[in-house]
Amino acid sequence: MGKSAVVFDLDGTLLNTLDDLAASTNHSLAAYNLPPRSTDEVRRFVGNGIRNLIRLAVPEGSDESLVEEVHAVFDAHYSAHNLDATQPYDGVPEVVEHLRAAHIPCCVVSNKGDYAVQPLVRHFFGGLFSVACGERERDGIRRKPWPDTVLACLDAVGCTPEASVYVGDSEVDLQTARNAGMPCVAVTWGFRDEQLLIDNGAHVLAHTPAELEAALFAMVR
Repeated sequence: MGKSAVVFDLDGTLLNTLDDLAASTNHSLAAYNLPPRSTDEVRRFVGNGIRNLIRLAVPEGSDESLVEEVHAVFDAHYSAHNLDATQPYDGVPEVVEHLRAAHIPCCVVSNKGDYAVQPLVRHFFGGLFSVACGERERDGIRRKPWPDTVLACLDAVGCTPEASVYVGDSEVDLQTARNAGMPCVAVTWGFRDEQLLIDNGAHVLAHTPAELEAALFAMVR
């Protein structure tokens, strides 16, 4: 077996970003006199990248040109406001600290724009993560559920997918782990309901950070 690492999703797994995502979504919609979306709607829309969030948030049947324009307003607003309400989930940073103390490399892979992933990870986690990778499709790097970003992070830390573990909170994360050939721990405190995770093939669930930590140490050792 190769060397083990733990790859974490960001939104809904490490950080509760929902209020800031909803605020930037509604700011960008208001700029074009479009109706707002509820926080619960935004919760259901996130997971497949910001462009997909905007495509779902604008009225059904909107032109792609409008999606592009609203997306640009979102990026500008979110760049300036992604720390307004965002916080780590209680107990989660300690899980990462304990993994690093055990010399287990940790990575972040997100479908959030890389422009936001890098400062958020630095702000809340300092140097705990060896690698962090956000969405960069314009550079030709496919977003999750394609395994590209996950495999690139594992390669950067010299670890193999079959010996490593993926942690996420959504059906996109479960599919990503399968595509990368990795086991997955699905956390239930994020943006999806537990039954949806089970329906999408979750076999290992963590309801608390303590359960997550126990599952991870059992799987990477």
